[in-house]
Amino acid sequence: MKNKITPTKTQIAILKLYWDMFQAEQSLFYGRIGELEKAMSKKTGIKDIEFFQCDGDWVGIGNAERTMKLIQREELE
Repeated sequence: MKNKITPTKTQIAILKLYWDMFQAEQSLFYGRIGELEKAMSKKTGIKDIEFFQCDGDWVGIGNAERTMKLIQREELE
């Protein structure tokens, strides 16, 4: 299927603005996730515990070294 929409220069400029806003929001989000992970590590005493993401979906909690079995999202909900 051929692309039917070709954005204009003005539309590209708008898209770039929204892309910048998206990246800023994403940075804030991942910063907040990092803070949650630090707090979770401190409370549990488990080094480098983290929320685990696979194929763009959050699937559970584990640790970076993979010395702890992944706790699946279904067990946490």
